[in-house]
Amino acid sequence: MVRTLRRPDHQHRRHDHQRRPAGQSGDPLRYVEVVCTGNICRSPIGEVVLRSKLAEAGIDDVIVTSSGTGGWHEGDPMDPRAAAALHRRGYDGSSHRARAFDRTWFDDRHLVLAMDTGHLAALNHQARGRTDVPIELFAETDVPDPYYGADAGFDEVLHQIETAADHWVDRLRT
Repeated sequence: MVRTLRRPDHQHRRHDHQRRPAGQSGDPLRYVEVVCTGNICRSPIGEVVLRSKLAEAGIDDVIVTSSGTGGWHEGDPMDPRAAAALHRRGYDGSSHRARAFDRTWFDDRHLVLAMDTGHLAALNHQARGRTDVPIELFAETDVPDPYYGADAGFDEVLHQIETAADHWVDRLRT
């Protein structure tokens, strides 16, 4: 099936640094969305880590973005504890701004990754039976929400996401 990639103008403003017509290999771009609840903890960590690991692997035809199932934090930076956990491991999440997932994005995405089964259910509901865009869990088990816990929870979540991201790099390599 041939898909036309259309990205609404408001999306380009946030991710201009990632836009390009095709990967260096000339392959058409693929779009992956990582989704959690408010887009300030788990999904931005997933976005930053997966983007970094794809770059390290030389995979340049995948654009990774993130969003939340709700818009409570829209426009906010990621939780400072999430940013600190990323920084401790050498990642930079400073440019992140939260946004809510929009069901029209299913037209543009090639893969949507949910951080837990609640997000998976919400996304499947929004997809309303569409089967052309895979919606899957980011990790083998739910990535726990560290928001209400201690700072160490962000490091644990980061570790789980790094491990799961390796799987997605392997899958997206082909």
